[in-house]
Amino acid sequence: MTYSIAILGASGYTGAELIRLIADHPHMKITALGAFSKAGQTIAQVFPHLRHLSLPRLLQIEEIDFADIDLCFCALPHKTSQQVIANLPADLRIIDLSADFRLRDPDAYKTWYGNDHTALAQQKEAVYGLAEFYRDEIKGARLVAGTGCNAATGQFMLRPLINPAVIDLDEIILDLKCAVSGAGRSLKENLLHAELSEGYHAYAVGGKHRHLGEFDQEFSLLAGRPIQVQFTPHLIPANRGILATGYVKGDPAQVHEVLSTAYATEPFIEVLPFGETPSTRHVRGSNFCHIGVASDRIPGRTIIVGALDNLTKGSSGQALQNANLMLDIEETEGLMMAPLFP
Repeated sequence: MTYSIAILGASGYTGAELIRLIADHPHMKITALGAFSKAGQTIAQVFPHLRHLSLPRLLQIEEIDFADIDLCFCALPHKTSQQVIANLPADLRIIDLSADFRLRDPDAYKTWYGNDHTALAQQKEAVYGLAEFYRDEIKGARLVAGTGCNAATGQFMLRPLINPAVIDLDEIILDLKCAVSGAGRSLKENLLHAELSEGYHAYAVGGKHRHLGEFDQEFSLLAGRPIQVQFTPHLIPANRGILATGYVKGDPAQVHEVLSTAYATEPFIEVLPFGETPSTRHVRGSNFCHIGVASDRIPGRTIIVGALDNLTKGSSGQALQNANLMLDIEETEGLMMAPLFP
């Protein structure tokens, strides 16, 4: 069976990544592409690297007929997404790649994103889209909320360890480097080549990064009490990739064993041999996440390093993984491509 797919926000980076992944999917066909400023253009005009594909012209969202759409990906900006989704057909299956439905508590959403949530009915039904941990809920969901790319990386590294018998839950430090595509495609002065190249910098320092809302929500739920991680993100002059280093208090061998056991049957999570650490160049363009564990020189302390592609496993690839589950397709379909190297 072939499912009819719509992508809203098709002119952004995550929209382009969705098109790239779905183009060769044996059970999906892109039948509608939505955009705002680039509506009326062809994909070849917006993304010349996709000109070989036979795809519909980009339309304004209100021009799209959703009657025959089986599933819709929403790759729209925060705040815009909730407004659009609230007006889509009530029976349409949707995967949202924005932050609008990630946080279950509307007050938490307002705290981290600075505005009231305007689609509370939809927010209540949204399932958090971390497939490896919400697989059963995603299968039956109408609306899935894709995770933040930074939040996904940190959770893959740490979720199986949120147990006081494994690590000290009050001493978790996460140092993360993210490529510039994580900031989206819109023009920003600080993302100009002359402003960004030949250096990198920390941002949202001191617990101000919005993805901390996801860490607070998910880790506290797992622990049954409030958990707060110390988290500093950095912007690096690269197009794709996230490399995160976590520092925890716990036995390194036990940490490695717990992670290895937790991901033993997961097709996209690779726990490396003890002492080996990953690189973004080994996951680029793929839906894989690599995790390494090493001993610190201080006894009883462990270093965990995680790497993934922020546009694939951190966003669009993970969204396609969710779509496969929702449509009862093999979860790995369209996602087992090897990373690009060099």
